[in-house]
Amino acid sequence: MGVLPKRIILMRHGESQGNLDTSAYTTTPDHSIQLTPQGIQQARLAGDNLRRVVSGEGCSPDWRLYFYVSPYARTRSTLRELGRSFSKKRVIGVREESRVREQDFGNFQVQERMKIIKETRERFGRFFYRFPEGESAADVFDRISGFFESLWRDIDLNRLHIDQSNDLNLVIVSHGLTSRIFLMKWFKWTVEQFEHLNNFGNCEFRVMQQGSGGEYSLAVHHTEEEMLEWGLSPDMIADQKWRATAPKGAWNDQCSWYLDAFFDPLTQSESDEDDEAIQDEDEGEVEIETQTAPSSP
Repeated sequence: MGVLPKRIILMRHGESQGNLDTSAYTTTPDHSIQLTPQGIQQARLAGDNLRRVVSGEGCSPDWRLYFYVSPYARTRSTLRELGRSFSKKRVIGVREESRVREQDFGNFQVQERMKIIKETRERFGRFFYRFPEGESAADVFDRISGFFESLWRDIDLNRLHIDQSNDLNLVIVSHGLTSRIFLMKWFKWTVEQFEHLNNFGNCEFRVMQQGSGGEYSLAVHHTEEEMLEWGLSPDMIADQKWRATAPKGAWNDQCSWYLDAFFDPLTQSESDEDDEAIQDEDEGEVEIETQTAPSSP
């Protein structure tokens, strides 16, 4: 197994021309939308904030960064500006990754039509609604799942070329919905939980950091108040706090709250009685089969 990142950090791009005026999408393809002057300043400030996170108290003096970036103009520009906060020695690599691009809303967008479409999405549900000629959030989930597989292969085979003595920080410069889908996939959040999440602000980032037991958690770096503002429920926050100290790989065995999202609460006694009944039934069938089986010649 390769060196696991100490942190995986998800960052949304700075303010874009489309954020400022949606009519920009009627004449400019989404992938070509540029940052505003305010967005450039946000990206530079985000670089300073990011540096404080990865080089702060408790960090290895030999920390390093590896970047994945969406191919859109506004994400690449965000990366370029925040990169001013780091020396070449600290950045061990960067890769353009098309699977972390923005949700596809179609081609050139007709402003009035998009207003109606987005109102329809609110009634239909953000996760499953597919934009005409575009994608649903469920489609984004599928390509993020493919990105996960590639990411883990890169780590497992040490394609990131990270030294054991260094703190590795993976930074993914992407988009609001794509980043929320990443978190949903990573932490196994349900569609219902996803629907309550709030979008990232421009150049906001979320820090997934390894806890004392090896699990990644938002609660290592972020406060409960922050997570509430992002739309996490009390159960989701409790899970993040548990992950901050949980042994690596223990989630499937010990997160009983997750079962309650799918089943009515089951008491332990009911479960034991059911198991015993099934076992008695199986033993009875075996005994009957033994008694009726013909003897060997």
